[in-house]
Amino acid sequence: MKSGTARPALDRTFSVAPMMDWTTRDYRAFARTLTKRALLYTEMVTTGAILHGSPRERFLGYSDVEHPIALQLGGSDAGELAECAAIAEAWGYDEVNLNVGCPSDRVQNNMIGACLMGYPEKVAAAVRAMQATVSIPVTVKCRIGIDDQDEDADLARFIDIVADAGCGTFTVHARKAWLKGLSPKENRDVPPLNYPRVHRLKQDRPELHIGINGGIKTLEECQAQLEHVDSVMIGREAYQNPWLLAEVDALLYGVPGPAASRVEAARAFRPYIQQRLDEGAKLNHITRHLLGLFQGCPGGRRFRRLLSEHAHKEGAGLRLFDDAIGLVSEPSPEPRVQEHAQQQEQPATF
Repeated sequence: MKSGTARPALDRTFSVAPMMDWTTRDYRAFARTLTKRALLYTEMVTTGAILHGSPRERFLGYSDVEHPIALQLGGSDAGELAECAAIAEAWGYDEVNLNVGCPSDRVQNNMIGACLMGYPEKVAAAVRAMQATVSIPVTVKCRIGIDDQDEDADLARFIDIVADAGCGTFTVHARKAWLKGLSPKENRDVPPLNYPRVHRLKQDRPELHIGINGGIKTLEECQAQLEHVDSVMIGREAYQNPWLLAEVDALLYGVPGPAASRVEAARAFRPYIQQRLDEGAKLNHITRHLLGLFQGCPGGRRFRRLLSEHAHKEGAGLRLFDDAIGLVSEPSPEPRVQEHAQQQEQPATF
């Protein structure tokens, strides 16, 4: 339990989206070799898993290096969500976020995720109960609508009702979720993006913190979005191309990032890998999150292949990881990362 952990002040300018099976504790610890400032989110954890699963470490465990870190909750019962928020605070999480955007069949059947956009009063009750229980921020991640909802009127109504309950921070995935007719995978790409709707939401509710998510792949796109909203969240690109994170601190916060090269980041991760191996974790469960680190580099495919084919084997450890790194020839890093950091002594504000 992390109840004594100091919580740094949150700056949500840039965050990595919660992604099932991807934003695990091992991915998040690896991300910290690339960025110290980005806000990291857990995978969605259901209230049932926290209240009835055992051990809780399985669902809530993390390393202190992961701060700032937010726990994303899946649930709809206000009492259960409040209890889980209190547990999250006791474990040292910096924020609790309610998932109102996941479109999978499994969560729909349990009144979790995007289907809650049809029940804003229920979301408001949950937010109110959580905020009455904890002192850490309670936030909401949602879509711009579901199914045949009106992207203007219904989204405005949802935000108004939940904001009136005390929620001041929303991250909006700029797509509808189609609960009828599209699979969860299709819901990530098929519904068209509508960034202007999220921009108008910020214009209409300037007192709220409005973040944007969906289809954003570069930090240049992030900078463009930050002209219109308060924060940007990137999902799949931050996982599949993790080196993207190496420029976040310099370009978006005006401070140097922790790693000057991919190899340096990989080597900085070695002590964590050894710690997790000592705890009984398997090498492939840890290194699967690094497979995209060297994309585009000479030897990058051999790095991926060696780990993919051998990291699952009994006894695989740091020697195999070091052998994989040795297969890579990395180009010299581009200078603009440090140049931006030197030009801005104070964190950028948007």
